[in-house]
Amino acid sequence: MTMTYKGQCFCGAVQLEVTGEPVAMGICHCGDCRSWAAAPINAFTLWRPEAIRVTDGADRLATYHKTERSYRKFCTTCGGHVMTDQPHWNLVDVYAATLPELAHTPAVHVHYQESVFPIRDGMPKMRDLPAEMGGSGMTLPE
Repeated sequence: MTMTYKGQCFCGAVQLEVTGEPVAMGICHCGDCRSWAAAPINAFTLWRPEAIRVTDGADRLATYHKTERSYRKFCTTCGGHVMTDQPHWNLVDVYAATLPELAHTPAVHVHYQESVFPIRDGMPKMRDLPAEMGGSGMTLPE
């Protein structure tokens, strides 16, 4: 059975659904994600664009992109962060906190060389990104 998970922005004006399972889940330590999230880490869930459907409030989604690699989407009513389009990978990061019913089971830490919040959990700590995503593929010790 295919699962559908519902999510929303902070105020609920933007509603979305994701169907199936994410391509990957992990924790990002890069400065851009930390700054955007106002947190020491960003818990990500990566989905194919066709798995995501905005069911309400699409007119309230705005986009900010500092670089051509990330189109960060947020609610214009509450400012709540919803997702980031990543066209170079044909993936969308729907922030783990946006999908409360999805069990976030990360498999990797990315951009760990930028970490300000070391986490000792036994998961791989990628210096930047896995090689298949254009990174060095190098891991760092915990």
